[in-house]
Amino acid sequence: MSRRWRAYRWACCWRGCWRGGASPGHALLDGLVHLPLILPPVVTGYLLLLAFGRRGVFGAWLAEIGIVFSFRWTGAALACAVMGLPLMVRAMRLSIEAVDRKLEQAAATLGAAPPLVFLSVTLPLSLPGILAGAVLAFAKAMGEFGATITFVSNIPGETQTLPSAIYTLTQVPGGEAGALRLTLISVAVSMLALVASEGLARRMSRRIGAGR
Repeated sequence: MSRRWRAYRWACCWRGCWRGGASPGHALLDGLVHLPLILPPVVTGYLLLLAFGRRGVFGAWLAEIGIVFSFRWTGAALACAVMGLPLMVRAMRLSIEAVDRKLEQAAATLGAAPPLVFLSVTLPLSLPGILAGAVLAFAKAMGEFGATITFVSNIPGETQTLPSAIYTLTQVPGGEAGALRLTLISVAVSMLALVASEGLARRMSRRIGAGR
């Protein structure tokens, strides 16, 4: 019985952390994660440059071990991830909070260990929302311009992203055709991602409904 009680308390505590009432540190971390949604993208890119540039707070130390972000494709990936992460985290949080807590409590009181409660109950029920968050993050990352161009510039073949390539083509004579092609590619990729996400979400929802 003590094991079941510990698992039950762990489930309640874990859900409480996701609801934002764990500690002031949790609120601070939550604010930092969502900060890119509020700040102008150029400001976010400049902060990344200050932090991860070659002479940045963390960049100087990382450069000593051969990890460089500024003006590299890895920096472009980092900037896109930072800009898309808040949407992913918010969708995950809302999806997990929407899971019926009684189901988690039932699994915990039946003796399921905390990791098993998460893997067998919470995660499957929240997967549709997590997928939606992943698509939102992907869309935000694919359309990112300000933070990327500030942090890693617009170097063809190295840090040039789809939006920066379209912008470059619109600034040169005769580049309209290339810009249109890239625009059509971005629309096609976005539509495919949305359709795939919707299909997976519906499939998972049907499986969850059939398993109840």
